[in-house]
Formats: sequence, C-alpha cells, structure tokens
Amino acid sequence: MRFRKKPVVIEAVQWNGNWSEMLRFVVAQGGAAHTEGDLLLIQTLEGKMVARPGWWIIRGVKGEFYPCEPEIFEETYEPART
Repeated sequence: MRFRKKPVVIEAVQWNGNWSEMLRFVVAQGGAAHTEGDLLLIQTLEGKMVARPGWWIIRGVKGEFYPCEPEIFEETYEPART
C-alpha cells in the first residue's frame, strides 16, 4: 500500500546558537533542552537528541519537540499561510 502524509502545520525555529529564542520556543512550552558548545541537546519522545547549527527544532502536533536536518526540513515543509 502507499500512503500520503497528511498536511499538518507545525511550528519550527532554526538553531543557530539562538539560546534565548530556544528558551521561549522549547523550555517555556514545557520542553527540555540545553547546550554543549554549539550543539543543542533536546529531549524528545525517543530520548535526548542532538541538533547541530542550522538544524530546525520542530514542535509536533502533540506538543513534542524534535530536531530535523535542514535538508530533510526543506524537502518536507514549506511556509504555511495563516
């Protein structure tokens, strides 16, 4: 069988060392994250994951957070009209 991904609008912020923005986006919304050098370590449903500079941090449909490589993000998402 073949399936098509349902269109879902997500919120995302690109990690570029912008810790104060990540605090507002992740931690203020109940997520957990911290930095190690230029890396962002973020708690996901699957455990702790690493985001490198340029990666996107996505808030999923159930409020969960996870990192996404820029290439995958660009292939999967486009700006939404609100």
